Amino acid sequence: MECPREVHQCPACGHLTDRVHDYRIQKIKHLKLFERRTEVFYRKRRYVCPACGKRFYEKNNLVDKYQRHTKEWNQAIRLRAIQGKTFKETAQLYHTSTNTVMRRFDQIGDSEIKEVEELPEIIAIDEYKGDTDEGKYQLIIANGMTREPIDILPNRSKKTVTNYLKSKGANVQVVIMDMSYPFKAAVRKALGNPVIIADRFHFSRYIYWALERVRIQEQSKFSDYDRKKCKRMRHVFYKHREDLTDNQKWYLERYLNLSDRLRVAYQLKELYCDWFKLAKAKGKTDMRTVKEALKEYYKHVYSTDLLEFHKAIETFQNWQTEILNSFAYDYNNGFLEGINNLTKVMKRNAFGFRSYKRFRRRILLHHKFKYIGYQIG
Repeated sequence: MECPREVHQCPACGHLTDRVHDYRIQKIKHLKLFERRTEVFYRKRRYVCPACGKRFYEKNNLVDKYQRHTKEWNQAIRLRAIQGKTFKETAQLYHTSTNTVMRRFDQIGDSEIKEVEELPEIIAIDEYKGDTDEGKYQLIIANGMTREPIDILPNRSKKTVTNYLKSKGANVQVVIMDMSYPFKAAVRKALGNPVIIADRFHFSRYIYWALERVRIQEQSKFSDYDRKKCKRMRHVFYKHREDLTDNQKWYLERYLNLSDRLRVAYQLKELYCDWFKLAKAKGKTDMRTVKEALKEYYKHVYSTDLLEFHKAIETFQNWQTEILNSFAYDYNNGFLEGINNLTKVMKRNAFGFRSYKRFRRRILLHHKFKYIGYQIG
């Protein structure tokens, strides 16, 4: 192929010329056509300036300087490197080397991922298991309003989190997190006294964990048949009573009749669910009623001899302000758990990432370009 002959400006002296010095044939790799490898033989024109004698190549929209692949090929492989499973798979699909794919990925990472200057007013933080060269766990920070990841820290240590929040968190007013004491201490130390919101899933599971421990203890006293059947039917203890079928209600009553402790534990779980519904309904308008109802629930728990629930309530009391904030502000960390699940899939598909920097780029770029397809060629 050949581009139309046009007037070009000399890069040395600025003189306009359309005088051709010579032609050179360049072989360029292009995207597949009909699942066949495609190469373009480009007849590249070289001009000469009559004023200063400078020789230079023509401008074109096909290939960049010093490249052996078309611009469309580079664009497609960069998107595929971001959204594909592995670099090796992308290299095989585009008939190139893994190192080439990694270089293209690093190029787009350098250009698209900018250093965070300041955090927004509402952020969510959580950890994930990265197993990179920087440590076993990394910390991800996301925007609580747009639900997009902002940055990923190399580790979850209190010092790292504190220093990062001090330098970039001047505008932060609300922090959503799980019930981690190091995170809470780091936020308090770095930001002073922002609103901390505990994620609902994380504090609710303490009640269900307590019920699970009681069930395991009590079913060990049952006959072999009832013990195995109770384990298989354990889901009936976690569902709301009004959501159970008649058959599930029968099994529930059967095993509650076999153990008074299990019945009390189930009743405490149901009381917690009632309080949770009340908190969701009145948390924004009548927090005093919600707080008083929570204290009544504490009394119900302490009136029993179930130490498993006593321990759960101790955690609730230590995090009571943050728990009540979750109903007053109606924010949660659910979207961040979804991001972490997707991160686990990336890690599993790639059989792990050794480099923290490359794994960080992969996560941030994936979410930035998740709505852009790479099905080109």
